[in-house]
Amino acid sequence: MRFLIGLLRQTWAGLLVLLALTAVLGVLYPAAVWGVSRIGAGAAEGSPVRDTTGCVVGSRWVGVDPQVPAGDPDPFFHNRVTGSVAAQDPFAPGDPATALPTNQGPSSEILAAFVTQRRNAIAAREGVQPESVPADAVTGSGSGIDPHISPAYAALQVPRVAHVNGLSESRVRQLVDENTEGRQLGFLGEQRVNVLELNLALGLTVPRCTAPTAGG
Repeated sequence: MRFLIGLLRQTWAGLLVLLALTAVLGVLYPAAVWGVSRIGAGAAEGSPVRDTTGCVVGSRWVGVDPQVPAGDPDPFFHNRVTGSVAAQDPFAPGDPATALPTNQGPSSEILAAFVTQRRNAIAAREGVQPESVPADAVTGSGSGIDPHISPAYAALQVPRVAHVNGLSESRVRQLVDENTEGRQLGFLGEQRVNVLELNLALGLTVPRCTAPTAGG
């Protein structure tokens, strides 16, 4: 009888613990995480960015390099490279969902060759000497999908973007300044420019989409 009473007490205690943990870990904790995810506009939806027509043209946290057909004028500011060396392409502007860091170290001959090719290609595109191309223009970020570039890389692209879009360089520099973000908390990281938002400020939408219909 004593054994049965002890077993019932242990079972009841275990059941209470199970119910308590279910309530805390299965209800309260998920609710708290969901609540925190709602802090900030668009936080839980990936911070989508819309153009003036209301079209979602990307996320402010995912870098997608805009592309133009070969031989066409290039009106866009460009992101850092998003591909990995596995693609055997120095730029590999593919689906950001498949973007990867190179995982190549400073001694990698493959990475060194890619950096040289990128530097020469970007210098030709911008009409400058290769040594003028900043480091972030020829290297990928740790995530492979960094949406930001340095103010130096943005400044390098200003003359081309201004010319193709029929704007003055001073106006384009003003837009770069307006879309330059400061260091986090005033001391973390470096100043940076969100490429998608800068291109939208120029009136460019990438990728193009159809404006949402009423009720759609």
